Amino acid sequence: MSDTIQKYKDYVMTGFMKQVVPIVIDHANGATVTDETGREYLDCFSGISVVNAGHCNPEVIAAAKSQMDKLVHAASYIYHVKPVADLAEKLAHIAPKGLTKTFFGNGGAEAIEGAMKLARLYTDKHEYISLHASFHGRSWGTLSITGNQGRKKRGGPYAPGVAFAPAPYAYRSQWRNDPEECGRQCAKAIDDVIRFATSGDVAAFIAEPVMGEGGIICPPPNYFKEVKKVLDQHNILFIADEVQSGFARTGKMFAIEHYGVVPDILVTAKGIADGFPLSAFTTRPEIAAAFKPGDHLSTFGGNPISCAAALANINFMEKENLPARATETGNYAMTKLRALQKHHPLIGEVRGLGLMIGVELVKDEKLTPATTEAEAIRDALLRNGVLVGVGGIYGNVIRFQPSLIITRQQIDQAIDAFAVALQEVAQPAAV
Repeated sequence: MSDTIQKYKDYVMTGFMKQVVPIVIDHANGATVTDETGREYLDCFSGISVVNAGHCNPEVIAAAKSQMDKLVHAASYIYHVKPVADLAEKLAHIAPKGLTKTFFGNGGAEAIEGAMKLARLYTDKHEYISLHASFHGRSWGTLSITGNQGRKKRGGPYAPGVAFAPAPYAYRSQWRNDPEECGRQCAKAIDDVIRFATSGDVAAFIAEPVMGEGGIICPPPNYFKEVKKVLDQHNILFIADEVQSGFARTGKMFAIEHYGVVPDILVTAKGIADGFPLSAFTTRPEIAAAFKPGDHLSTFGGNPISCAAALANINFMEKENLPARATETGNYAMTKLRALQKHHPLIGEVRGLGLMIGVELVKDEKLTPATTEAEAIRDALLRNGVLVGVGGIYGNVIRFQPSLIITRQQIDQAIDAFAVALQEVAQPAAV
């Protein structure tokens, strides 16, 4: 057994995982990682949708190293720090129109909770509406607005004042063959939730433009426009949780751009700095002004190295047109996956935007979740040198979320390995 694996067993808390993947990653480059034995793996999960510009992107690393030689930490809300100002300016230019003021934190949960607090302060209202099957973080506040019992067990009771609306999960809805009607009905349900499940004191509605942990659920194209009509009638803010879907992942710089709606607060993390810890929430100046002295702070938020890395990361995305590349490569991958679907009844649905792709596995026409099979396929892919994620509310969705610089040849490699794994797992059931 590897010395590192043994040290994990002895000294690292991992009881919250079924298992830690039994490899020790030593180094990485682009869309691949290499373990300490020298074996290379094609990384189709990219650290849970983090290294969008590729592992150890040279331009990002160079910017971080340069900043490290000058300044590591200065408390970016006590003093003025150039990379913080430059990154905030850049976000103001690329965020949906009107969102020009940013707060920087360290991780997604911190940013979500900050956005929740700001919504309360601005509206002077106190409740939230979230979606079934949603996931917004592991802190107590973000778990309070997470609509998935599997993520919340043994941690309650959670915060009061949170109501949940049906997720626009067309595949498992009564409108499976009519996504537009699914979008319309799920948006209408939010109005019912406001009227019957809240006290009429709702500060914000929060949703992921593509639901990552829920199983790469892509709301129908009309959903957020219909939702926005409801929210505007009740003067409720819209917080878009782009922690996982942001920064070119879905073929747009931010996934909400696919829907033609501008949120009131945009929350980002993960792909923002290509692996360096950083998060942000960005909003309109009048909403940002609701913060008064003493209302908020973060000791490490806006770390100069992370901000320098993030700026280089965004510049690389623009220069290389990664949103367009994600669209092109993602469409290629989904076409190949749908071709596989015709020969493998285990594949219930292939869905996604850009390179945020989910393959939902089912046992039968009743859509019984193939949870055990999904885990077996992930393990088979690992043996064949491909790393993927497994998610979804039933744990039956294979998640393909590689770095956006992945090549078509590497996509072919991944899907060929997936086809072999499918055959291997499905074969015993056919005997």
